[in-house]
Amino acid sequence: MSDKSKSLFETALDELGGVLARVDEHWIDAACKMLAGARQIVVYGCGREGLQVRGFAMRLYHLGLPVAVVGDMTTPPLGPGDVFLVSSGPGETSTVLTLMQVAHDAGATNLLLTAQADGSAAKRADFTLLIPAQTMASDQGARKTSVLPMGSVFEGALFLLFEVMVLKLKDLTGQSPDAMRARHTNME
Repeated sequence: MSDKSKSLFETALDELGGVLARVDEHWIDAACKMLAGARQIVVYGCGREGLQVRGFAMRLYHLGLPVAVVGDMTTPPLGPGDVFLVSSGPGETSTVLTLMQVAHDAGATNLLLTAQADGSAAKRADFTLLIPAQTMASDQGARKTSVLPMGSVFEGALFLLFEVMVLKLKDLTGQSPDAMRARHTNME
């Protein structure tokens, strides 16, 4: 690996570590407890955030939690006791805002992951997990803080945060690695 490539990896990893070091662990624990106690969980995210959210949904399923992804044909209706986990780094995604309102009107709890504590999505959320990272809303001019393009720092932080949440949820739910593996699809 060239020195330049090594430096880019080190910078990107340092940036991700810096973001995650600023996420409040008490809020992570509270979000995990909320998910573990939900009647059902429905998740949503746009674009690359949506890919991270879908990966997290897979792990929630492996943990034995009742989870669905908005847009799948088997997504159930939301109601009281349910959690709608949604990601909107910029905090202003119109689809997210609409779905949060639908979930709220149905009596579900909105759990938001965002970089914008003052965004419209945060105002609609019942619970906000703040991930202080650059997004597409802050990737230009003086607001740019990352070597990575657009919202990549937020998206990468989501992946790592979700992996840590899986470990915490594994402990909360008492699931063993063997039980999780047994729920992995055999249709690959």
